Amino acid sequence: MTESHVDRSAWHGVRHHGLSHCDTITVHMPDSNSLTDPVSNLASLLTEARYTPSERIDELSTTEMLQVINAADREVAEAVGREIPAIARAVDAIAAALAPERGGRLFYVGAGTSGRLGVLDASECPPTFNVPATMVQGFIAGGDYALRHSVEGAEDSPELGATDLRAHGFSAKDVMAGIAASGRTPYVLGAMEYARSLGAVTIGVSCVPESAVARAAEIAITPAVGPEVVTGSTRLRAGTATKLVLNMLSTGAMIRLGMVYSNLMVNVQPTNEKLADRAQRIVVALTGLPRERAAALFREAGSIKAAVLMHAHGLSREQAEALLQGAHGHLRRAMEAAGESAGRRTGTP
Repeated sequence: MTESHVDRSAWHGVRHHGLSHCDTITVHMPDSNSLTDPVSNLASLLTEARYTPSERIDELSTTEMLQVINAADREVAEAVGREIPAIARAVDAIAAALAPERGGRLFYVGAGTSGRLGVLDASECPPTFNVPATMVQGFIAGGDYALRHSVEGAEDSPELGATDLRAHGFSAKDVMAGIAASGRTPYVLGAMEYARSLGAVTIGVSCVPESAVARAAEIAITPAVGPEVVTGSTRLRAGTATKLVLNMLSTGAMIRLGMVYSNLMVNVQPTNEKLADRAQRIVVALTGLPRERAAALFREAGSIKAAVLMHAHGLSREQAEALLQGAHGHLRRAMEAAGESAGRRTGTP
């Protein structure tokens, strides 16, 4: 087999059945005049440059070494902060797509560390916000096997990125966020091209200004953190910046959708002892009731949101749930609706 030929049956086996006797898989990719920058330009990428303060890091004491790493990391939050206007646009676009009346989804697509971070963020949404696992999905080049093992070559195929989206029914009402620290990963660019061809919103998260990923995106988010402490190891500063951006994207969208009231996770479900305790404490915080009464109200209401509405407006569980349904689960809007209804009954504005 030459490097220009794809053994699709072998690739299918890797992706859907996994392998138990090896840690590295080489996938032979097609030649293509791809969407990426030439490999010869890799050395010119910001993420491949050398970080001057760490050039003698191997000669330092352990404490001094860690101080260099920590000093470098302090620059990451500032780089992300400069991207807040673009991140805000992305959050609003995601929230609009995920809104119940539209029913869209968010797809993260990446390779290596970038892909793992997307899968991580997606997997945290159901337990944190009690949303369906399909609402936010993460895809990594090489499939789930690549979360723990190297699947060499998987990221080099634009076609595989598009195939993964197609296989999961990606459509124009969804949002696709391509994640690539270098801004040139073919797998990500192929997925972005496919998403754009459907008319879907595309977000590009990279750490290289004016990269191919940034140019391919409708909304480009580019925290330029600069060179890595260990040259080219983008799991470090670029990875940290990516995690901060993804935190903002998913959390911001969920806040806009009403999954958070004040700064509390009012959509959390008591699926274990820790979460049951948290749910009761949230009811205490929002109602001012003693713990035992708050726990009893929570059991009667069946959810934090219904409990808060019942207490604040003297409603039955059925009335509270009806208000929540009308507000698409958004507690603040349901509270406002309940207040307006009470005002109409009493004749107060």
